[in-house]
Amino acid sequence: MSSVPSVVKNSRVNFPLPILRGTLLRRYKRFLADVELESGALVVAHCPNSGSMKTCAEPGRPVLLSDHGPGTPRKLRYTWEAIRMGRAWVGVNTLKPNRVVHEAVAAGKIPELAGYAEHAREVVYGARGRSRIDVLLSGHRARPDCYVEVKNTTMRVGEGSLFPDAVTERGRKHLEDLAREVRRGRRALIFFFVGRADCAWMGPADAIDPAYGRALRRAVKAGVEPLAYQARVTPRGIALVRRVEVRL
Repeated sequence: MSSVPSVVKNSRVNFPLPILRGTLLRRYKRFLADVELESGALVVAHCPNSGSMKTCAEPGRPVLLSDHGPGTPRKLRYTWEAIRMGRAWVGVNTLKPNRVVHEAVAAGKIPELAGYAEHAREVVYGARGRSRIDVLLSGHRARPDCYVEVKNTTMRVGEGSLFPDAVTERGRKHLEDLAREVRRGRRALIFFFVGRADCAWMGPADAIDPAYGRALRRAVKAGVEPLAYQARVTPRGIALVRRVEVRL
């Protein structure tokens, strides 16, 4: 693929809660982060990211936290949303990409996924109904139902973004489920959500999880469509901006 022209317009999803700025002190126990707010207060924030967060969890970097308020029933009041790495904010909340992609598809902003009348989220599917597809598209006049699995990618290596940043058996299972849907006559797509604006392409992280890289190539050969879109993260929200090349 020599050029990837698709550009997304007006696709931003705003952060719904007040956003606070701070400085990352440390990330630990996978789901916790100590942050010093601009006010000088020290807080513990929820880190909604189960990956290793290589290249986007450096202490001393500026971060954005969403504030659920003092009366929240949540265990932790704050959620870590993004970190500033160089000139780019990197989205670290893995719950956000699914919503951004779903809303962009529903609004007809992604040409490769346009034309479907119904757009459902978190639909049970796969072998014995043990998986959930992030987005299920149906009701197209000329195309079969489309199963879309969204993967948030944050790791930067050189000019590219690589996935995964840790070994993922679950990710390989998702690829197998998608290939199974293709064999059943449906359309299946692996959507890589590049959550930083400083990468020119996306590819598998073979050095970290070679089995995932092999599984991805097998799935694509079987008919699963790879698609990658880059996002721009700001203190206001997250927007898809353009399609980028997938290098296998």
